Amino acid sequence: MKKKNQHLGKYIAAHWQLYVMIALPIILLIIFSYVPLYGILLAFKDYKVTLGIWNSPWTSNHGLNNFIRFFNNYNFKECLRNTIVISLYSMVVSMPCSIILALSLNYAKNVKFKKTVQMVSYCPYFISTIVFVGIINLMFDNRVGVIGKFLFGHFGINVLGKASLFPSLYVWTGVWQGIGFGAIIYIAALSGVDMQQHEAAIIDGATLLQRIWYVDLPAIMPTAVIMMILNMGSILNIGYEKILAMQNQNNIAMSEVISTYSYKVSLVSTFPDYPYATAIGLFQSLVGLLLIIITNKVADKLTGNGFL
Repeated sequence: MKKKNQHLGKYIAAHWQLYVMIALPIILLIIFSYVPLYGILLAFKDYKVTLGIWNSPWTSNHGLNNFIRFFNNYNFKECLRNTIVISLYSMVVSMPCSIILALSLNYAKNVKFKKTVQMVSYCPYFISTIVFVGIINLMFDNRVGVIGKFLFGHFGINVLGKASLFPSLYVWTGVWQGIGFGAIIYIAALSGVDMQQHEAAIIDGATLLQRIWYVDLPAIMPTAVIMMILNMGSILNIGYEKILAMQNQNNIAMSEVISTYSYKVSLVSTFPDYPYATAIGLFQSLVGLLLIIITNKVADKLTGNGFL
């Protein structure tokens, strides 16, 4: 045992630079990610500012009162439905669009055209959320917007004021903003495809679509599965910034999601309810973790590409 400890000590002394490099991110991770986790206790406490988190009394119902309040709230079903609909809609649409763009660019022979399309499709990703929502409002306004004025004048459709159109507006504008970034991930995966497989397929008389189906899609499947697992984990954690900026009194029936509701009861309310908002956030995180585990198990069984 002493010899092993001495050997380990000598090894650490000889490679101390590596341990310093590892120690810095671990320390930062502990300080900024794990230490603040004690705030989760708020979800189970009847928080009093004067007493602090640790000394505040536990809530009734064995500390689960804030969760029970949320589940019994009249907004719960509506928020949960809207969150799931928008998340699944976004995932079902955005992933295929990114894959199709990546495959199209992968077979583009004109290098200048390929680079131009990549740049044009990737640029919207860098537009800030508020500016992007401002562009959406200008485009779809039924009085001055190019698209909105046309739809309202010819079909009587008020895109910004019709609640049933909100999920489609949110998702497809999100595709417009993020399709370039998603395509880059799949283009990187396609760059690893062995060209000998394509050459063999061409010799065997395979068409372009057959090469895509039997060569390219299997090559990017592990990447697509990992992206799907990560997206499933965030199914209840839609970022509230864009939705909140797009929200108005006409579409609130379809635009109120868990994130915006939590934001309103914790920060915008006249009497902020931090324990209640923490319970909502913890509920989102636990469901997300459960979905990641389930999706990973299913993906591992079906394709063998799980990562946990």
